[in-house]
Amino acid sequence: MHFISNLNFIKTQYFSVILSLIPISFIAGNMIININIILLILSAIIIFRTALFRVEYFLLDKLILLFFFLILFNGAYNDLQLYINDRKFSDWRGGFETVKKSLFFLKYLLLYLVLRFLIEKKIINLKLFFITCSISSLFVCFDIFYQYRFGQDIFGYQTLGSGRKLGGPFGDELIAGGFIQRFSLFSFFVLPLFFTNKSKFLSKYLIPILFIIFLVGLILSGNRMPLILFVFSIFLILLFNKQVRKYFLPFIIIFTLLFSIIFNFNLEVRTNFQNFYKQVSKITLIVLNKDLGNQRVPQYFKEFSSFYDTWLLNKYIGGGVKNFRYYCHVRPNIDRNSDFICNMHPHNYYLEILTETGLIGFLICVSIFILVIYISLIKKYFINSPLSKNNIIVPFVFLFLVEIFPLKSTGSFFTTGNTTYIFLIMAILVGIVRNENSIEKKY
Repeated sequence: MHFISNLNFIKTQYFSVILSLIPISFIAGNMIININIILLILSAIIIFRTALFRVEYFLLDKLILLFFFLILFNGAYNDLQLYINDRKFSDWRGGFETVKKSLFFLKYLLLYLVLRFLIEKKIINLKLFFITCSISSLFVCFDIFYQYRFGQDIFGYQTLGSGRKLGGPFGDELIAGGFIQRFSLFSFFVLPLFFTNKSKFLSKYLIPILFIIFLVGLILSGNRMPLILFVFSIFLILLFNKQVRKYFLPFIIIFTLLFSIIFNFNLEVRTNFQNFYKQVSKITLIVLNKDLGNQRVPQYFKEFSSFYDTWLLNKYIGGGVKNFRYYCHVRPNIDRNSDFICNMHPHNYYLEILTETGLIGFLICVSIFILVIYISLIKKYFINSPLSKNNIIVPFVFLFLVEIFPLKSTGSFFTTGNTTYIFLIMAILVGIVRNENSIEKKY
């Protein structure tokens, strides 16, 4: 009995450590993220074998399985269509390229199933994950501060251009703000959830300090959408959680003061956000006036609009994973004389899902998102269930809600970082919900 207890403890520690390395792997790059995912999946398969898949599959699981089946099917279908209709291109890139990408994409299905199982069965302790998310976010912020002060970060990455954006440890990939927005929220829950004996004393001073650090880091990173999403997620937490609602006014005051000070005393920040305001105003006027043919339409707005004709080429099942970059260039009504023709993806999750998995994939994906929101957010705050007493789920709920928010520009849904993050948050959410036994059998 003692041996079994030790074995379970070792398993818990092992998988908790692997999960806790994920935020660090996001800093290290896509190759490390993939190694981390594969290590987690293979370890779980070796240790638990078929028990991983001998679980009751609810409607949500079935929809996720159906979504991945569709990706495989439309991968094979589109490779066949390209072979028939554009033999030269098909031979140049390889006849089964979409199928290969679709098969490789299956690792995210395995990531979901493995993580959901490990969380549901209490094999993973999330404490270490929360701590590493906090430390990693603070590290990125302080690296940005260092780069702002000395013109290069601690790894020697130089500030690019005028310094309007700072990449910190991400080098010339200017996504530091996105990382802070995605992982810093866990910092505010470390003390209340895992160090309750020290929580009241330290939280009073530490949480406002953390908020200031992350807010300044986001502003200096120059990534405007992550800043908006970070503030939005904090706003939602304050709105939904009665016990912290008293901090709403201090939150507004701190944000307003900090942003005003940095905006007025930093030329790059001021220019960055003034340009953002002008672009939003311009887009609003163009949409209200229905003047989509305006030559002054911003480029990323053209990226959004380029999706429609591309989607029409494969309306129902889509063009296949990462095939937007091909179909966009062969769509009808394309202006070859324009400065802008196509980009790699339409810079919005939902538009990309429409073009690459079609209307069927879009409806499945939206249904998945709605179900996840129902079993987490709705059951946490609007329905009397055991989940209402579980606060560890809070950051995951609002990070997921912000991540799938439709009215924002995004990277590609099908890239390593974005897909890993979405299925990571979703799997942990579903695992926590099922662990609480707060989900009906029909789901």
